[in-house]
Amino acid sequence: MHYIESGAGTPLVLLHAFPVDARMWNPLRIRLEDQLRVITPDQRGLGESALDGLSARNVGAPSGDRSVTERPSIDLAAADILDLLDQLELPQVVLGGCSMGGYVAMAVLRAAPERVAGLLLVDTKAAGDNDEQRTNRLNVADRAEREGTNDWLAENMLPNLLGRTSHEQRPEVVAGVRELIDAQPAVGVAWAQRAMAGRPDSTETLLSYLGPALVVVGEEDTITPPENARELAAALPEGELVTLAGVGHLPSIEDPDMFVEAVRPWLSRIS
Repeated sequence: MHYIESGAGTPLVLLHAFPVDARMWNPLRIRLEDQLRVITPDQRGLGESALDGLSARNVGAPSGDRSVTERPSIDLAAADILDLLDQLELPQVVLGGCSMGGYVAMAVLRAAPERVAGLLLVDTKAAGDNDEQRTNRLNVADRAEREGTNDWLAENMLPNLLGRTSHEQRPEVVAGVRELIDAQPAVGVAWAQRAMAGRPDSTETLLSYLGPALVVVGEEDTITPPENARELAAALPEGELVTLAGVGHLPSIEDPDMFVEAVRPWLSRIS
């Protein structure tokens, strides 16, 4: 598994959204590495991480069964992260995830809550997909395998990934996210969509987590809007909620200064 690491101190592992890679966290890295050891992996099949052969475990399998299933799943993506933590000899980390990265973070929490010293959930939700959402994901996966992604994936996703303010006032952000989307391998895009389509509801997992948790949401997010964030925060016994104005589904890219200003006090308390 490919990852980017910098800084020193409490380890902060950040899991990226779909369909981008670990570089989405670079604006945060340069603002937090004076305080934390920031680790940002490319998830399976995206960025520079291979599609196959990453994990030696299947977190959904009975204890002792470390066989790898070929079926795409968020649990397998979580197993990749746990293997990375083992490789880096990190018994506990502050774990964060945006969108798909949040789904994976919740799967890590479900599999190994003792590894999570703090939970940061950004523009994500606990609920699984409904039938329409699941069908849409599978259709995107099939098209990616059939045609590649070229320009159509970015064209389809950019309107909702970024907030209205970013589209109107931050052309460099729009161009940068388009570049990240266009760089993703079609096979990884397909795998991730199928994995997300089959993910379970994580509400019970959140209800049982007693550690510190921060939920961040962009006020202009139309994919996982503020009401989803309120539900997440309410499900977490120690959950706190921050809503950021003028940003959408990717606030760490859209306005990294505002994002860091919002999360740094929480990170300082738990680190």
